[in-house]
Amino acid sequence: MATNKPVPMIGKPAPDIKAEAVMPDGSFKELTLKQYRGRYVILVMYPLCPSELIAFSDRIQEFHDLNADVVGLSVDSKAGGLGGLNFPLISDLTKEIACDYGVLIPEEGVALRGLFIIDPHGILRQITINDLPIGRDVDETLRLVQAIDFVDKHGEVCPAGWKPGMRTMKADPVESLAYFQVRKEGGKEGGREGELGGRSGHVLVSEPAWTPALQAVAAELEGGAVKKSKA
Repeated sequence: MATNKPVPMIGKPAPDIKAEAVMPDGSFKELTLKQYRGRYVILVMYPLCPSELIAFSDRIQEFHDLNADVVGLSVDSKAGGLGGLNFPLISDLTKEIACDYGVLIPEEGVALRGLFIIDPHGILRQITINDLPIGRDVDETLRLVQAIDFVDKHGEVCPAGWKPGMRTMKADPVESLAYFQVRKEGGKEGGREGELGGRSGHVLVSEPAWTPALQAVAAELEGGAVKKSKA
């Protein structure tokens, strides 16, 4: 059996994949990660429970609309015990891919519920690894793809709970004060009309409440900005 490796690093090329998969039409085809260059890949590793795969399959068009493809992976048989899904299922019988991504449980011979978001350049951008009994969330996966894409296109930072239409932050401690100032003035009751998400014309989306934690961060940033201006 292959040896489990450390979980790969965010911001580095994702471990390559070359394996046979069952396709949505029931045929078998060899897939490689390089075939997906130019698109996001959502690599979903699953144990025996297929409920997550059905959830992802039911909403596959939403991923396609984001220039993203879902690929399932199991250490089970060729068909992974399933069929009729709207995305490929890779068979990892040798468990080498699960080991390359650091999710194999050697003593049980199964993979943890790993989810890896790989960008159009083949770079690993997000990792979620759950214990076997804990399912993952399709909405959160879609949100993460949207956030990664927004950051890459606009160079801004997506704060906690960000969704398309919400304000973003400049990737600078001083310039980010503008975000906290707006939140301080009008964020207590949620979203505010105007320039949202770094672009005008987005649908208004309620933002998280102006909590004591956010207030503390804003105060710390303001203090740092004052010190910088005096330096």
